[in-house]
Amino acid sequence: MLRPLLRIALVTAVAVPGLLAQTPAPAGVPRPPAPIAPSTPALLTEEADAFYRTGNFDSARQKYQQLIQENPKLPGAYAGLTRVYLKQKNVPLAFETISKGLQIADSPSVRVALGEVYFRQGKIAEAEHEWVDVINSGYRDARAYLGIARVSYAISMHKRAKAMVYQAHELDPADSDVQRYWIATFKTADRIKFLRDYLSRASSDDVTSRERLQRQLDYLLARAQGPKRGCRLVSTIASTETNLIRLLHDPRHIRGYGLPVVVNGEKSELLLDTGASGILIDRRVAEKAGLTKLSETRIGGIGDKGESNGYMAVANSIKIGQLEFQNCPVEVLDKRSVLFDDGLIGGDVFDDFLVDIDFPKEKLRLTELPKRPEDAGRTIGLQADSDSDASDEKPQESNSAAGAKPSPAQSGPQDRYIAPEMKSYTQIFRFGHMLLVPTGVGAAPFKLFLLDTGAFGNSISPEAAREVTKVHGDPNMYVKGLSGSVKNVYTADKAVIRFGHLRQPNEDIVTFDLSSVSDSAGTEVSGTLGFKTLSLLDIKIDYRDGLVDFTYKP
Repeated sequence: MLRPLLRIALVTAVAVPGLLAQTPAPAGVPRPPAPIAPSTPALLTEEADAFYRTGNFDSARQKYQQLIQENPKLPGAYAGLTRVYLKQKNVPLAFETISKGLQIADSPSVRVALGEVYFRQGKIAEAEHEWVDVINSGYRDARAYLGIARVSYAISMHKRAKAMVYQAHELDPADSDVQRYWIATFKTADRIKFLRDYLSRASSDDVTSRERLQRQLDYLLARAQGPKRGCRLVSTIASTETNLIRLLHDPRHIRGYGLPVVVNGEKSELLLDTGASGILIDRRVAEKAGLTKLSETRIGGIGDKGESNGYMAVANSIKIGQLEFQNCPVEVLDKRSVLFDDGLIGGDVFDDFLVDIDFPKEKLRLTELPKRPEDAGRTIGLQADSDSDASDEKPQESNSAAGAKPSPAQSGPQDRYIAPEMKSYTQIFRFGHMLLVPTGVGAAPFKLFLLDTGAFGNSISPEAAREVTKVHGDPNMYVKGLSGSVKNVYTADKAVIRFGHLRQPNEDIVTFDLSSVSDSAGTEVSGTLGFKTLSLLDIKIDYRDGLVDFTYKP
């Protein structure tokens, strides 16, 4: 049984005197001073850095290791080797390397790389402190600014994040990671231009990342040929309430709740899944709805079989309750079923609404979010398009090394706004569609758990479970997701989890490797809060501001 608990405090971004003053928004603010010329130690790592920046990670690793052997006090070699291990998804070796560098060659560059390891480990506050301290020390490092941008995005401080990305780009426009974040601030036409340029050159992206960027470019090119207006609400009302549909394991057991969604006049029942993104339907529903392929895509999730083939399409009409949206992207899985349902609908599509999922009453309510003091008439849409325009900027000619730079925006991303009526909500981290809730497990430090109404039960990674309890093999335990079955599934002994204002004892919590989810998020996801627990709650979600409220209803 869930019982009330004192609210979990989330450490938000630290506003250190002088930091924000040095990190201006793009509009009408002086540019930062040019980077300091590299010192002799930095020049020593040039060859290894070049390998890293062109994605030749094995050669970069060997060169950094050689440099460390020849000059054990070379900070850049430790920082570079750490980043190689992070790219190769070897987080333990990255932490071991940077810890050694901290002992032998402590320096700002090592501290910045330490922050990157902390961030991947899910230690968001510790990472931010490292980057803030480096910048406030007077050391202007592009990746420190990029790190603060990543934290800012995670805590819904979008305006500040954009300012940090611009600072990072000014300092190091050749850094591939910086370039990707910079390009993402452009409107569609400009993003197409710069993605083409970016993908024509070698970068520090792995093969999977480059393939995803290419698919994103293909989609943007195809979408640019259609209607210029994005997905938008065409109803005269801006709120609705609709019944949730029980999806059953068998006549006695509910495995989740579906949402009635009408796509181009075709009725469907889509699993309401806060662990998924956008709208995903199977090929049968797409064919009945008359959807045509726009571009290829790959679709994945939990499971060991990898991603499946799919394609992007645009629905002329999507109706949910009394709301109708037009010209909205839909993903189509190129096979006949999506885990026995017509498809999935991610909670993130309702980004423009206050989402109230009242499981005990089996209702979904969508209402307008509290208006920020500066808000004027803003178009409400269905956020089914992860590649929709990110800003109102248009590039203008520039002499910068990477070409054009967007001009000042008339309007654009805003920082989190916590309305007075939402002061009691839990502040969470958002990584794309993923809502990561600070969650206590036993006496261990708080971890990040994915809010996932599409997963049946709670789960925990083996590493997190071993911190508080024993883990056992269980041949009878079965976990299946969009990417097939999970090979190695375990159970952990009793563990008490705490999130929001609540706590819940868990007997035999399911345990399996969540590294694919963590790699996708870019930070450690230590578990999931699944339907079995969430079905007892009325959950209110403010995707815009990264806020969630959990109310227990027996």
